[in-house]
Amino acid sequence: MLPPMEPERIALFGLLALAGIAAGFINVMAGGGSLLTLPVLMLLGLPASVANGTNRLAVVTQSVSGVLAYRKAGKLPSEALGPVIAPTVLGAACGAGAAAYAPEAILEPVLLGTMVVMALVLLVRPKLVAPDETDGPLSWRERPWSLLGLFGAGVYGGFVQAGVGFVLLAVLGGLLRYDVVRANALKLVCTALFGVVALGIFIYADQVEWASATVLAVATVGGSQLGVRFAVKANPKLLRWIVFLAVLASVIALVLRH
Repeated sequence: MLPPMEPERIALFGLLALAGIAAGFINVMAGGGSLLTLPVLMLLGLPASVANGTNRLAVVTQSVSGVLAYRKAGKLPSEALGPVIAPTVLGAACGAGAAAYAPEAILEPVLLGTMVVMALVLLVRPKLVAPDETDGPLSWRERPWSLLGLFGAGVYGGFVQAGVGFVLLAVLGGLLRYDVVRANALKLVCTALFGVVALGIFIYADQVEWASATVLAVATVGGSQLGVRFAVKANPKLLRWIVFLAVLASVIALVLRH
């Protein structure tokens, strides 16, 4: 029989579940949900590396859940999966290899610079990266250089990881002209693949605390289902603002860490 948990720890698990629901909700529409979940995992006493590994199970579950929900709603462009996945995964492999040799000090400036540029573009020219449904989409054959953009997004994801969802949204919307909903559906396919690889690495390194990971995974699945239901009915202008606010929150969080 397991020993009873202290009331404070029960409360923290409840807070973790709430953070997971919120993270799942925001991640299927924009990104940055880990800004909510990682601090709670560390409040539970997990070291930063273990919190990071524990969080990856939820990244996978919410991504898969979101993909299935978008597919059920008819918002997953299945014909685009191959052209999107192949260059992105190849880029991620290259980016991960580069990260193994790059000085760690350059990772955060790259992340911060990317997020600032994203926030400015979304504020000044939101339709440039988040077009309306009537603006597209375009196939990779119509814009073959989009494959280079997807490869670049993959390199970024493999190199930095944090914020890759925002970069994928920018490429899918800016180059291939997918509206925010369909771009998010495709983005989640990529983050699911990234997440499986990363989770395997953290499991091998014994950096996953499974009780917290399970609570968070279940909560983020619930949040992702709610998020997709909201996204497919919401006004595109509202979704663009959600993406902008998520990017802005990421920028503020990065700045406050220094």
